[in-house]
Amino acid sequence: MKEYMFYIRNAGDAKAALSPEQHLEFVKQCEVYINKLKSAGKLIAAQPIVREGVHISKTGKDWNVANVDPSKEVQVGYYHILANSMDDAIDIAKENPEFAFVPSATIEVRPIKMKEEKTNFVYPKGK
Repeated sequence: MKEYMFYIRNAGDAKAALSPEQHLEFVKQCEVYINKLKSAGKLIAAQPIVREGVHISKTGKDWNVANVDPSKEVQVGYYHILANSMDDAIDIAKENPEFAFVPSATIEVRPIKMKEEKTNFVYPKGK
């Protein structure tokens, strides 16, 4: 199996429109989804991300630090999964409850590079 990352994004604070009951149901569905992936041996990690943060960049010798604008599209979580192929990873992503509760939700699915081919450097894995 290969490793993939899912980057989950929402437009603004999309979940603010959910009632407390809907938000609780969303959280419960996320727990079901996560447990399903764990049971299938396909989940490495998954966590929500706090909306506040900063972007850093560098121009010449100057560092730029700007606050993330939570009213725009923001990354709200990630999943680090195992899948047999990109198509398999896409199918797994399509089951994410984010789509059922947040119309603006998008998930970016990307394979993880495990090794540099030219230097044979193997990237370290987490715990």
